[in-house]
Amino acid sequence: MNVTFHEDRPREACGVFGVYAPGREVARLTFFGLYALQHRGQESAGIVSSDGRTAYSHKGMGLVSQVFNEDNLSPLKGHLAIGHTRYSTTGSSNLRNAQPTLIETMYGPLAVAHNGNLTNALQLRQRLLERGVGLSSSTDTELITQILAAPPEVWARDIFDLNADDPVPDRWMARIRAFMEIAEGAYSLAILTSDAVYAVRDPLGLRPLCLGKLDDGYVVASETCALMTIGAKLVRELLPGEIVRLDQDGVASVMGKQADRQALCVFEYVYFARPDSVMDGEMIHAIRQSMGRKLAEEAPADADIVVGVPDSATPHSIGYALQIGLPYTEGLTKNRYIGRTFIQPDDNLRQQGIHLKYNGLTANLEGKRVILIDDSIVRGNTAGPMVQLLRDSGAREVHLRVASPPVKHPCFMGVDMATYRELIAAQFDIPVICAKIGADSLDYLSLPGMMSAIRTVVGHDAGYCTACFSGSYPINIPDWLFNDERDKTIFEAKALQAKVRV
Repeated sequence: MNVTFHEDRPREACGVFGVYAPGREVARLTFFGLYALQHRGQESAGIVSSDGRTAYSHKGMGLVSQVFNEDNLSPLKGHLAIGHTRYSTTGSSNLRNAQPTLIETMYGPLAVAHNGNLTNALQLRQRLLERGVGLSSSTDTELITQILAAPPEVWARDIFDLNADDPVPDRWMARIRAFMEIAEGAYSLAILTSDAVYAVRDPLGLRPLCLGKLDDGYVVASETCALMTIGAKLVRELLPGEIVRLDQDGVASVMGKQADRQALCVFEYVYFARPDSVMDGEMIHAIRQSMGRKLAEEAPADADIVVGVPDSATPHSIGYALQIGLPYTEGLTKNRYIGRTFIQPDDNLRQQGIHLKYNGLTANLEGKRVILIDDSIVRGNTAGPMVQLLRDSGAREVHLRVASPPVKHPCFMGVDMATYRELIAAQFDIPVICAKIGADSLDYLSLPGMMSAIRTVVGHDAGYCTACFSGSYPINIPDWLFNDERDKTIFEAKALQAKVRV
């Protein structure tokens, strides 16, 4: 949130949730679904519901538990709802950009919750403005909403004919298909109309989305952990390019747009997804343990204990310890709430830095040679203080091992890693990084090793986006996404190198 100390973690764009359940308090279900998805975004949250005639909305800045209470949940009536929890990547962090977006159309209310990032948002914004559409926010989600509000032939003329041999079931699916024809980038969407909830996944499958079943309805969510929280059972993950409709008739599905490859963001396995979520049919915790085991094979160290950075690196650390044959123990305790306050620390507290977030367990560390496992290093701003904290707590040696490859390239698909200058591995090699953070040794899981660890559990290679590690992007990156010409030049040179290596 707004405290000075920030963990060295990439932040995902958002979590989305949708439910159709007549007879249930859908706003309350959505609240608890968003609560389970809180890790995907902590800046703002919102819910839109509908009773078939009127849409009801509430959203605000802060955590789900800060935005909602009994007084503002109870007016959110109806039998269908969508919700959103946000971390900003496109558009600044303010209430105007909070989601879901909601507008009134000639066919009733239309609300959209979006996880991802449209890489052609600038061109889409210009097309809307040229049509005389007024825009009130800086998010690409508002663009999606306004595109869906227009007849499909406005965006994809002559492609969608409701009387054709392959008709789409309704006008909204036709409009979603039209949007998919012109959209580029990453998007998983939950869409609310007066009588249905729609779920949409981009053709590459960059962002996750799943379908669940309640006794009296259906649910869609970014991760399966949200389904389990409200007592829904996983039906399946949405296919890349699929459109699903939830309404009084149950579930309907059409293929919106197909791609010749899949590219699920591999950082879902590394860090983003909750360890109890299921992706590719396997629990994330098991995949992370496999990555830890592979890391131990590739980068062992002579030490006494294995310690993980809580809580995200815990599964990686367990796998590492099991593989190398050393005891896994807690070496750090985490204050899980210090980063979720809007109150700024004073100067004395600010100087404490990482101590605001972590404390060392001296009894477990005293005189020990420690292997510290982290899931990733992005900017490198906390690795050094973390190593020093272990030393101050009695560790004799600290060997840092990272359960993913060096992050060398920015992400433009909905993750806040947008410049080379903020990525430490894009500027320095491993020995220099090791010296900067003050570790006795440093090593990373290799890219082939990471993919092998994933395949060991999943059993196949479904197709993943590894751009932040490899520099090989599944989509074209337009010039406007670069902050300055220097970054664009670096990107072009590194992209060329990546193609040559391939």
